[in-house]
Amino acid sequence: MAEFSTALPDKRQVAASFSRAAASYDGVAALQRAVGGRLLAGLPERWQPACWLDLGSGTGYFSRALAERFPGSEGLALDIAEGMLRHARPLGGAQGFVAGDAEQLPLRDGCVELIFSSLAVQWCAEFGAVLAEARRTLRPGGVFVFSSLAVGTLQELRDSWQAVDGFAHVNRFRSFETYRQLCAGSGLAVRELVVEPHVLMFPDVRQLTHELKALGAHNLNPGRPGGLTGRARLRALVEAYEAFRTPTGLPATYQVVYGVLQKES
Repeated sequence: MAEFSTALPDKRQVAASFSRAAASYDGVAALQRAVGGRLLAGLPERWQPACWLDLGSGTGYFSRALAERFPGSEGLALDIAEGMLRHARPLGGAQGFVAGDAEQLPLRDGCVELIFSSLAVQWCAEFGAVLAEARRTLRPGGVFVFSSLAVGTLQELRDSWQAVDGFAHVNRFRSFETYRQLCAGSGLAVRELVVEPHVLMFPDVRQLTHELKALGAHNLNPGRPGGLTGRARLRALVEAYEAFRTPTGLPATYQVVYGVLQKES
């Protein structure tokens, strides 16, 4: 049974949305940089994996960071969005760039020592399948490190839209408890699994929604309203979101999950 029956968008929509965002993504990816940087910093200092996979590699920012961190290692960048891969390939970092699905990796068993995945697996309807593929493709002793998003992400925006209409305007995410249960049953040893809030501040709602669109992470929900959002509803959204304003601006909270799992020998 799927973890989400209708809660997550079709993979083709995800791929198309992020492909369109390839050129604008890096200019508005402050959260992605901070989260991936925290994930990278948590790797053992003296560890030198012979081969690594950047799963959901996007524009290749962290593929290049991994190549710098592990000189001499063989790296593979994999993403479902071919537009992202076309953008990343000329910039280097990985030796190979592959279009693929995290739930069905086009890789042989036991071929990598490190799987690094930052803010990608929240788009996978079957995170259990992602974990199974990680276990299959990791070598004994290999590590799967990931970050993702949990329930409570963009809650301010969600609550503001609820005050306007009943449509699903904000992407849905699985609960941290679901991550905990799936990781515990994955057959991988859980070395770390935590959820931490990251709060970004915006001067107004327009900048927040513009950034989500530039990231390719705007509303992709099934059941989202069709067509353009009317001016009256946008005004109502702005008024509702103003209730969250602080002296430093409008907050947008992300509930970020960090996981470190290991395939035991």
